[in-house]
Amino acid sequence: MAAFRRSCEIIAGKPAGEPINDYAGTAGDWQKVCARASGDPRAFFEKNFAPYRLGGQGLFTGYYEPEISGSRLRHGAFQTPVYGLPRDLIHVDLSQFSPQFKGEHISGRLDGQQLLPYPNRAEIDAHGVANAKILFWCDDPVALFFLQIQGSGRVRFDDGAAARIQYAGENGRPYTAIGRILVASGRLARNQVSLASIRGWLKAHPRLAQGVMEADQSFVFFQEAPIGDPGLGSPGVERVPLTPLGSMAIDLRQNALGAPYYVATDPLHALLIAQDTGGAIRGAVRGDIFFGFGQKAETDAGGMKAQGRLYVLIPNEVAARLGKGLTS
Repeated sequence: MAAFRRSCEIIAGKPAGEPINDYAGTAGDWQKVCARASGDPRAFFEKNFAPYRLGGQGLFTGYYEPEISGSRLRHGAFQTPVYGLPRDLIHVDLSQFSPQFKGEHISGRLDGQQLLPYPNRAEIDAHGVANAKILFWCDDPVALFFLQIQGSGRVRFDDGAAARIQYAGENGRPYTAIGRILVASGRLARNQVSLASIRGWLKAHPRLAQGVMEADQSFVFFQEAPIGDPGLGSPGVERVPLTPLGSMAIDLRQNALGAPYYVATDPLHALLIAQDTGGAIRGAVRGDIFFGFGQKAETDAGGMKAQGRLYVLIPNEVAARLGKGLTS
């Protein structure tokens, strides 16, 4: 309920006639149901929404908020730069050109009147980013790599201070799961692949680790922010702080930000609010569940990979117009 109310604050600022997505009605439809978001949570959702099943079986994974060590000064082990958003990085929201590209974007750099690809991870590792501020220096390139995969996290500085490290943008290059690279090369068995096993392999093979990480061309840039409420995560794409086991990343091309979704997997059955997205989240029946911060969150998120079903909760007023159109 708390996560849903945060989404309602964003929905409240939208024009009433703005579509939420192809099936979820308009902002006005949701503003009405948001106004009733009080009292017993179970009773509220059961009374005000109708569930629709989306497609068949799909994949559900987890993510978390990692912590890395940093220093404002480059010294000792602190040799890996953490970059802010480059001044020359251009982000293009393709939905502004055609509704068929909702949820799609490209990033690049301008060369005269041409938009060209931004350097990939290997090029950035080799040459740096001249047009980006170095926010701080990290002591572990593998930890930074996993921070980029998760999209946001926290930094503990060598002087004892701490801050959030939030997603600010990316280079627009394709994301490649390096677990697949390790399996294809015979370095890990398919049934061994997990966050812990991948990190363990990278740590055990430092001379090979950089090349494996560079197989993922995607590179994320960050911005610093105060810790704020330590019980919540950094804001997702909806611009609200993520709620552990209350927020989920979805495919923006297929599903609706701010909507409640019921995930039915083994072992997890939960009602989650769509408040984020990710480069690997593709498909109507696909979710990435936010587990929060800390060792347990890391362990649980790293072990979350299950097939299951996904149901969207639609306001009754919208459901009355849809009928059975979303059921499979």
